[in-house]
Amino acid sequence: MKLRIEDELKYCPRCQDEYRSEIETCATCEVQLLTGIAMRNLLVEKQQVRANRSMEIAADEELVDIRKGPILQMKDLQKILAGQSLPSLVVQEDGNCGKGCCGTDVLLRVRMADIQDVMAVLEEEHVRSTGLTDHDTSNAGAVFNTGAQQATCPACGFVFATNTPTCPDCGLCFA
Repeated sequence: MKLRIEDELKYCPRCQDEYRSEIETCATCEVQLLTGIAMRNLLVEKQQVRANRSMEIAADEELVDIRKGPILQMKDLQKILAGQSLPSLVVQEDGNCGKGCCGTDVLLRVRMADIQDVMAVLEEEHVRSTGLTDHDTSNAGAVFNTGAQQATCPACGFVFATNTPTCPDCGLCFA
């Protein structure tokens, strides 16, 4: 699907939602909106970077492991990255004998120079595949502390007394 950019409207550089010209901030991403002209320029610049990026990984390039998992899962991530012109390698972990006794997990490696673009693509894929786009994750770092009088549930944000090890709102168990 190709995004049609109108000069008189504004756009979110992250989610690409379209807004009226008087709106300044994306309601979803809470980032500053761009004018249609600025958004078009940004998209053209991104496309040029992708078109000029080599899909070949040279032997002397610094690589970094970004994921470890089953080969089919890593191959799926590799396809997603290739779709964004980001090269990657799927390799066996060092020390794996290759006889099957060490497990079937492999590593997904990318160029260190591409790491920010890779992480952005993987974050978008995670949000897309988990349906977390509309989920409030602001309490995800909350910790259940039995010494405190109240706790905030990391799943739903409900505040409750710590005398019970289960969130009364969503049922998440902390025991």
